[in-house]
Amino acid sequence: MKKSLLAFAAIGAFASAAQAQSSVTVYGILDVGYVGSSYKGTSATANASSVGNPAEVGNALKSQTMNSIGQSAESTSRLGFRGTEDLGGGTSAIFTVETALNPNGASTSSGFQFNRQAFVGLSKKGMGTVSVGNQYLPIFDLAAQTDAAGLNNLVGNAIYSGSLQSSTGTYDQGLGPWNGQGTHANSGLTAMNSAFVTRASNQVKFVSDTFAGIQATLSYATSSSTASGATVTSTGQANSANNTVAGAGLNYKLQKLQVVAAYQTFRAWDPAAAAYTTAAATLANGTAGSFGSNNNDAQSYAAATYDFGILKAYAQFGNRKVISVVDSAITSTRTASQVGVRGNITPVISAYATAGMGNSTLYGASIPKQNFRMMQIGSDYYLSKRTNLYVAYGSYNQSSNGTNTAYNANTAAGLGNIATSGANYAAGIRHTF
Repeated sequence: MKKSLLAFAAIGAFASAAQAQSSVTVYGILDVGYVGSSYKGTSATANASSVGNPAEVGNALKSQTMNSIGQSAESTSRLGFRGTEDLGGGTSAIFTVETALNPNGASTSSGFQFNRQAFVGLSKKGMGTVSVGNQYLPIFDLAAQTDAAGLNNLVGNAIYSGSLQSSTGTYDQGLGPWNGQGTHANSGLTAMNSAFVTRASNQVKFVSDTFAGIQATLSYATSSSTASGATVTSTGQANSANNTVAGAGLNYKLQKLQVVAAYQTFRAWDPAAAAYTTAAATLANGTAGSFGSNNNDAQSYAAATYDFGILKAYAQFGNRKVISVVDSAITSTRTASQVGVRGNITPVISAYATAGMGNSTLYGASIPKQNFRMMQIGSDYYLSKRTNLYVAYGSYNQSSNGTNTAYNANTAAGLGNIATSGANYAAGIRHTF
């Protein structure tokens, strides 16, 4: 009997120890409140895709305002599961799965499909972490640490630019759709379009531990295929596709100073996407993988912060250049710089301000540059460590590049050629759990 009791106790102790070595955390963000927006375009190409069919860009709608209860102005609402298992010897297995949430009750664009991060990996103390799956890219990881506004979802951030937020959708601005990954046949990089890609799927990522204040990140993803006996008539090349993502980042911290730099590139090559020409419309002809085809999309970022105690100062620079692999003379570029400050007014109230400027060119030097200016201000009132109230305002102003105003779905004409301006204003509550 005593032996049986001892054996049972040993089994129970082993089970308890094994259970203590594993953990799963449920986490998330819920962000809801008032969201307003205003938009003005100075030519007939201005339109809002949330109002009508995006294909109708070019109608005479020149301005619009929207005000309603919305969500995710400060942070994208999400639900996630994060886990770790101690494998012994300083090694752990890790995983994260995460989906976007829409607190107003409507389904998200991808539904409940864990459409954000989803990866699994191994972590070794003294070395770093290797993970595989849908993950943030190096630029986003470092920009999230060095942006005074915290990479919120409102317009006005020259580095992390996005679509004008409203409660019912986002504006198209009459600049030609660009989803941040180069899948549109006439993609041009403009002030209101994505300055860098946030995540990549099927990505192998290594993040080192910190040595002498330096932490390094490397990422890589690839997808390729070759079909024998098939050719593209206009070029005679084999029907093969090759999509590659590569990135690297460095993060240096010395007391109150932080300096970061990152670079990432997307190369897509798919002769079968469409017949080859050297026209501007082939800049991102067809689709392949998740980031377009027949493109080389290079993105870089550098930033520095210094904590003065009362205020923390920020300086950022970003550049993105897309080059057609069909014709290297066909390019689209976007360059921006931004400064910002953030500080505590009281122990529970913080405020921030950013100001940025830059320019974009479409399809080479023959097209004049567009200049843009952006700014944001905001404040947070922390009711607790997990719950805060916020107010925020962001605006942008973009000049015309002087080209014709006729929108054409099959050519570069009319893309990014109009002067536009707009603003977002929001007040809400955010809870993290």
